[in-house]
Amino acid sequence: MDLPVMPPVKPMLAKSAPTIPPGMQYEAKWDGFRAIVFRDGEEVELGSRTGKPLTRYFPELVEALKERLPERCVLDGEIVIAREGRLDFDALTERIHPAASRVRTLAERTPASFVAFDLLALDDESLLDVPQSDRRALLERALAAVTAPVHVAPATTDADVARHWFEQYEGAGLDGVIAKPLGLPYLQDQRAMVKVKHERTADVVVAGYRLHKSGPVVGSLLLGLYDDRGGLQHVGVSAAFPMKRRAELIEELAPLRMDDVSAHPWAAWGDEAAHASARLPGGPSRWTGGKDLSWVPVRPERVAEVAYDHMENGARFRHTARFRRWRPDRTPESCTYAQLEEPVRYDLDEILGQAP
Repeated sequence: MDLPVMPPVKPMLAKSAPTIPPGMQYEAKWDGFRAIVFRDGEEVELGSRTGKPLTRYFPELVEALKERLPERCVLDGEIVIAREGRLDFDALTERIHPAASRVRTLAERTPASFVAFDLLALDDESLLDVPQSDRRALLERALAAVTAPVHVAPATTDADVARHWFEQYEGAGLDGVIAKPLGLPYLQDQRAMVKVKHERTADVVVAGYRLHKSGPVVGSLLLGLYDDRGGLQHVGVSAAFPMKRRAELIEELAPLRMDDVSAHPWAAWGDEAAHASARLPGGPSRWTGGKDLSWVPVRPERVAEVAYDHMENGARFRHTARFRRWRPDRTPESCTYAQLEEPVRYDLDEILGQAP
């Protein structure tokens, strides 16, 4: 492979903002695996956000990219899997599997798509220093005739359209809007774009915590919600605390600490088979590898309000929740899935059908 922009490339990133800023290019924020695609003739490589290759996990996508992309190009975009008109992140994570036979099976069962939203090189020319608006025009021309499973992400410079997308596209599994300054060059690994994500709040039960890697302070709180059968399901964690607050949380939770986990709702967390029928902390994962997933159980008596962007398959927080405050006025039993807001469904094909 010999391209004007060579792997590894660290993607340009975005910083959070509460509202959609004016005077920029806007795109939907895709919920998949960020990927840089390098194509040089018969050679195709998929680079992840960290620079590690994703190529072996998506053989069907590699073939599709060979058939549909210009002979020599570098693209920034997102690998996604759609089911029933909605993005399915769980199906995507299943594709990261060490067994080649399993990868082949999943490639047939849950084929992936690639949504391109930036062009970093074309033929022998690097476009890293070219302004965003010009790169977008080049992307649309280079991929004008592209067909599924390769797509060009819809984009607009109309802030009103972007606000409409923000409200409507969540029903297809997208999680906000990305805004890009029109004169922006491609700045690797820099938070030069703006992301506006959905944020909601929920009251959750704090049922345990993990210690911080630096010492005996809280690293993350383990959060739960009650299902309609009265079972406490692990729905995620809250982890972003200043060090002083981490120490305070240890003191606040000390009276609830349980030395024996056997009486805890998540007592079976260490049994891999138990994870098939309930959401428990510390489940086996290809992402965590040998990471210590042990935790400190506390009596599930305290309620916290947390902010979250959206739920994954209606079962857990897709990203780390943000702690807002304790809710002494709420009982743990009142913290159920019923409080969660569900976005109105929207067919993903309607979004991708708008792409050039």
